[in-house]
Amino acid sequence: MPKRSAARPAAPPAAPPAEDAHWPRVTRELADDLAVDALVRDRAGKPPFDELSRLREAGLPALLTPPGPLRGGSDWRTACAVIREIAAADSSIGELLARHYALTWSARFFGTPQQADAFEGRVADGQWLLAGDTGNPAADGEPPTAPAGTPDLTLTPDGSGGLLHGRRAFAAGVAVADRLVVGAGCTETGDWLIALVDPAHPGITTEPAHDRLGQRLTGAGSLTFDGVPVAPGQILGTVSHDEQHITPYATLAPLALRLGLVHVALGIAEGALAEARDLSRAAPRPWQSAEPDPAGYAEQPGRDPYLLLAYGELVAAAHTAAAVVEPATEALARGLLMGRELGVNERADIAVLVAAAEAVTGQAALQITTRIMELTAGEGTVRDPGFDRFWRNARVLTAQRSPAHSLRAIGDHYLNGAHPPLTLRI
Repeated sequence: MPKRSAARPAAPPAAPPAEDAHWPRVTRELADDLAVDALVRDRAGKPPFDELSRLREAGLPALLTPPGPLRGGSDWRTACAVIREIAAADSSIGELLARHYALTWSARFFGTPQQADAFEGRVADGQWLLAGDTGNPAADGEPPTAPAGTPDLTLTPDGSGGLLHGRRAFAAGVAVADRLVVGAGCTETGDWLIALVDPAHPGITTEPAHDRLGQRLTGAGSLTFDGVPVAPGQILGTVSHDEQHITPYATLAPLALRLGLVHVALGIAEGALAEARDLSRAAPRPWQSAEPDPAGYAEQPGRDPYLLLAYGELVAAAHTAAAVVEPATEALARGLLMGRELGVNERADIAVLVAAAEAVTGQAALQITTRIMELTAGEGTVRDPGFDRFWRNARVLTAQRSPAHSLRAIGDHYLNGAHPPLTLRI
C-alpha cells in the first residue's frame, strides 16, 4: 500500500473576509470552470489534485473556515451557499468542501477558545484542506465513548503526547488532504480525543478507494495508523467518557456535516436540472410520445406538454427540497452562534430539522437525477451527455446514511416528544 508523499506546493495567501462582495463572483467562476470538464474528470476518476489547486487558487479552503474577528472565514449560511454552487458543477468537490468546512469547527465544538483560534488560524494561513471524521463508526449509534463501542482508532499516552493506532475508512479527502482531523479513544482514560494529524507522516498508510460508482473524485480511501505520534498541541479537544458530560454544542458536529452533505445533494439535483435545460435549449431533440402529434410537437419539443409537465414536476421537487433545507440551515446557523449556551431542547429542534432536510433532499435528488437520465436519453444517439453521473453521485452520497434513521427520529420526536440522542456518530 502506498505511503503519502511529504512534498507539497507552497500555499497561496489566505482568503480575505467572506463579507467581500467578490466572493459570489469567485464561486461562480470556479463552478463554471469545474463544470467545463466535469464529465471528463469523472470518467478518469483520478485523485483530485488538480481540482484542489483550483480551490486554493480561488481561496476557498481559507474562506470555508469559521468566521473570526481578526481574519477571514465565513458564516454557516455563506459557506452552504458556496458548497451548494460548487456541488452543482462537481459534487465530488462539493463534498470535499462540505467535509472540510464541518471539520474546521472541530476545535470550537470540542476544545477551548484558545485551541480554536490557533487551529483555525493555521488552517486559513496554510490554505489547508481538511479531511477526517471526529465520530466513531464502531459505536453503533451510542455516544462514541460508550463501553459497547470498540474504537477503530486508539490513542495511547506515551509521556510526551500519544501514539495513534488503528485503521479507518473515509468517504473523502484522504488522498489529497493537507491535514486529518480524527477522533480516537484514549486507552488510558476512555475519553474521546480529537487529534490533528499530518497524513504525510511515514506511520500512515493510504489505500485509495477504486472503482467507485459515484463521487469518484473525492479522494476516498482507508488509512492505517501505525504508532503515529500526536503531540499535546495536536489535540483539538476532548469528550469525556461520561456521556452525561457531552454538551449539546459538541453534538452539533455530526449535524453540521450531515447538513453540509444535504447541500451537496441539493446541488446535484439543481446541477442536473440546469445542465439538462441548457442541453435542451442548445440542441433540441425530437420528443418521443405514444400519443398522436397533430400539433407538431416533434418539430418544437420545447412546447410538448408532456415534456413541460415532466420538467415542471422536477423543478417543483427541487424547490420543495430547498424549502425544507432552508429552515434547517437557519436553525443550525443560530445554534452555532449560541455556542456552549445551546440547550438540549434547541439541539433537538436542530436535529429534527436536519433529519427532515436529509430525508426530503435525498429522495428528491434520486428522483430528479433518475428522471433526467430518462428525459435526456435520446441525446445518446448523437453524443453522450453524461447525465448518468448525476444519478451515480446522488446514489452514492445518499447511501452514506439510511433515510430510515432520519424518518424514525422525526416520527419519535413528533409522536412522543423524544429528543434525538446526544451522539457524535454521523
